Amino acid sequence: MHLLWLKTELLHPLDKGGRIRTYQMLRHLVRDHRVTYLTLDDGRRDADAVERSAEYCTELVRIPMRTAMKGSAEFYWELLRNLESPLPYAVAKYRSTAMERAIAAHARGSIDLVVCDFLFPAVNVPAHLQVPTMLFQHNVEAAIWQRHAAVASHPLKRAYLQGQWLRMQAFEGAQCRRFDQLVAVSSEDAALFADAYRARRVSHVPTGVDTDYFRPTGNGPSDPRALLFTGSMDWLPNEDAVAYFAEAILPAIASEVPDVSLGIVGRNPSPAVRGLMHRHARVRVTGTVPDVRPYLEAARVFVVPLRVGGGTRLKIFEAMAMEKATVTTSIGAEGLPVRHGEHLLIADTATEFADAVIRLLRDPAYAAALGERAAELVRARFGWRHAAEQFTEICMATLDQPRTMVPSR
Repeated sequence: MHLLWLKTELLHPLDKGGRIRTYQMLRHLVRDHRVTYLTLDDGRRDADAVERSAEYCTELVRIPMRTAMKGSAEFYWELLRNLESPLPYAVAKYRSTAMERAIAAHARGSIDLVVCDFLFPAVNVPAHLQVPTMLFQHNVEAAIWQRHAAVASHPLKRAYLQGQWLRMQAFEGAQCRRFDQLVAVSSEDAALFADAYRARRVSHVPTGVDTDYFRPTGNGPSDPRALLFTGSMDWLPNEDAVAYFAEAILPAIASEVPDVSLGIVGRNPSPAVRGLMHRHARVRVTGTVPDVRPYLEAARVFVVPLRVGGGTRLKIFEAMAMEKATVTTSIGAEGLPVRHGEHLLIADTATEFADAVIRLLRDPAYAAALGERAAELVRARFGWRHAAEQFTEICMATLDQPRTMVPSR
């Protein structure tokens, strides 16, 4: 099988969930199949990202592009101009005539299946391709923007985000109906795509974790009062989560556990995230780290206070594999086959979240037992090889089914 895999970025560094999921899927697929990886490339990547693409593809095709730096004057000007576009900004910024032409040219060759990875490259997929097409949806993107709008405090920001949500909903729905096959990352997302967007053929693959890599050593230092959050800190849901935790939850924990601390580990922390260190003495922000495992091993409790998000959280599976006691919200646990009180704790109000963390800090035996059960679950059922095998089966089945792709974009 020859796959044309469409993306908006190279995969290294592997510092966010979407890149990790794609890398692990392709790393297994490329052992038995040919993969042409066609991507936009804005140059903001590791120096060895092109060289390391050989780990996950047979052939690399890069389409140069330029995007505005987040927070720059050009970025805000593009946000303003986007008010005139029917496309949401998160999609419109990836529009590329060069990529559309490259997709069409490659699809006329030996390609068996076109895989559009994430929603965003879909804006460049030509109509009337002569090969089967698949949309790999890591999130329900419209749900993310709807939740952003719901938690926005400023009226103008809320109005802008509501507009982005409605545009994303329209674009995402059209794309979900357009492709021959849709693949979600959870059964919950798959049901939503089928019900809300009337997607015709929807499957799902489980989220995985590298259970050999994420495994505690027992040799590292441990802090019995340390809390940890990990994730890409230039992703709005993560920014919102840590700000919410620091402002609304951490003070209540500190009143009961005075020496508690919060570590925020992840790439590109925004000025707002770094500012949390100045307002809260218990908060530490590291930025990018070469290996997240020592931070996971040192922490007593892993916290995922997400109020905004979609898809499934790889960070939770990574923490579970490291035997960490975890507290998350219902949104954080979406799509994961976990049970409250057995594998982690789920708390949706600031008070409930603080109480759950305090319980784990005060009862190390309970925290350890929770972490051990969590690790048993992911090691038994959620290695990446299993997820990649299921994805391959869906690809092969798509080749044998009648074409349904519609031309509307």
